[in-house]
Amino acid sequence: MLDLLKKRFEERPELHVGLAWDQVERRLADCPRALEVAARMEETGGEPAVVALPGEEAMLICDCAKESPKGRRSLCYDDEALQRRKKNPPVGSAMAQAEAMGVTMMDESLYRALQGLVEFDLKTSSWVLTPDDIRGLGGAIFCERRYGRVFTFHNGADSYYGVRGWRGVLRV
Repeated sequence: MLDLLKKRFEERPELHVGLAWDQVERRLADCPRALEVAARMEETGGEPAVVALPGEEAMLICDCAKESPKGRRSLCYDDEALQRRKKNPPVGSAMAQAEAMGVTMMDESLYRALQGLVEFDLKTSSWVLTPDDIRGLGGAIFCERRYGRVFTFHNGADSYYGVRGWRGVLRV
């Protein structure tokens, strides 16, 4: 996994301006579980890469796949929504999958910041962390890029689609 992260680091310098690979290696050495988590991200199609954002103290390992990771689609938002889905329930929920992998689902702000560095979700969409007030009303939000813009939409948290997944982030 370390070799794969290094390869992506070298291939995509726009994701980590001002960050050198030796800094990445030191941080990863201080957080041994990071490579295990990145491997789980990779196994489900996330194509994790090292990201450095202005104003963010942590180094980020983010899902940077061109489309929402294939191994993380057709899921409702969270387990509460999954339990309420009586007809045709999906196999699981995005939030539970993120927790099991050891990552946090991207929030809308991070999703938009990452979209400022590289375009993704041109054919798919991704659930993002939903504010409590929206979730309390039964909804959840997701984002996608279309027509050169990033859009945020809403849906019932129990909905699921073959082209909607979720993207994770690990702060190191």
